[in-house]
Amino acid sequence: MTKTLNVAMIGGGFMGKAHALAYAAMPMFFWPAPAIPVRKVVVDINPAAAETARQRFGFEEASSDWRAVIARPDIDIVDIVTPNDSHAEIAIAAAQAGKHIICEKPLARTALESKGMLDAVNAAGVIHMVAFNYRRTPAVALAHKFITEGRIGKILNFRGTYLQDWSADPDSPLSWRFNKKIAGSGSVGDIGTHVVDLARYLVGDISAVNAMTHTYVKTRPLQSGGVDKLGAADKNASGPRGAVDVDDEMLTMLRFANGAVGSIEATRNAYGRNNFLTFEIHGERGSIVFNYERRDELQVVFADDPAEVRGFRTIYTGPAHPYGDGLWPIPGLGIGYTETKIVECYDLCKAIVSGQQPSPNFADGYRIELIAEAILHSGQTGLWTEIPA
Repeated sequence: MTKTLNVAMIGGGFMGKAHALAYAAMPMFFWPAPAIPVRKVVVDINPAAAETARQRFGFEEASSDWRAVIARPDIDIVDIVTPNDSHAEIAIAAAQAGKHIICEKPLARTALESKGMLDAVNAAGVIHMVAFNYRRTPAVALAHKFITEGRIGKILNFRGTYLQDWSADPDSPLSWRFNKKIAGSGSVGDIGTHVVDLARYLVGDISAVNAMTHTYVKTRPLQSGGVDKLGAADKNASGPRGAVDVDDEMLTMLRFANGAVGSIEATRNAYGRNNFLTFEIHGERGSIVFNYERRDELQVVFADDPAEVRGFRTIYTGPAHPYGDGLWPIPGLGIGYTETKIVECYDLCKAIVSGQQPSPNFADGYRIELIAEAILHSGQTGLWTEIPA
């Protein structure tokens, strides 16, 4: 009989929807599943919000007391999908209660908070994962396969971007993502860390950065009601405004520990770019290009291709590629954000059953926070900043 794992999800917003859907769908895609996630209890800020989340996301129970839920002996997994300022407190308490943990990115607001979380899970001996789900896109996993097989040879450079436009309008609401006390940083932590994770996954660890950071919109309209509003659909040009104290854009050069070089640009102020997460990697024997807005596709060129056909060709991911046998039966049917979360859930359950830590885990999350802090520091000084060992 397949093992079941009871999930307590802390947070009932946008990311809660994505995670709840993954728990429901994972066994439908990856069967026999390593374990069956049971949507046991969802926690939100008050009883009414929690009950709404329970009904909407298919959980058995609702609660507004995450501490009581974490203490329950019937909970196996604590899933943290709250704003960044509560990640550390919840994760440390969950680890001390012996629960396996998945935490949304960034792992925390600072490297110091992240280190406390890492120390807690290591002391408890629990499975831990940080939810950088984009690396679980089959085309990205295929790029990793080609690189580890040596198909493009020694990597020379990496160029990554993450461009969005949801905050380009200065009259879009003051989400918590614009508040340093809650978010920790702006484009660096919110979207830039996704590219940092891909760079580390595909190329290797980053040893130094030289960055520019900038805040374009200094104030935004205050939100009304208790629901965080992401994007510009709820504009308010005439209402009271609050200060923005995080970065809107970052651009950084990279040095990798293995000698490769690179760059990352991240902004939420690029009109026309919806979720433009890309990378281009050049090696001594070939190149690889990926664009998440065309996530079923990977473009590759290899130096040993015959000269008359050498050039970028497009591979459409499907059953022959990483995770493909659990998704759709033919290439090009369409991989979405949901599928990356389903794969993430599958890898988490597999890790818990096997007792082997998944990747990326809290150690990766801590390392990424060290890199993020170096980017922010370099953005202030304009100097190359080494990443602590």
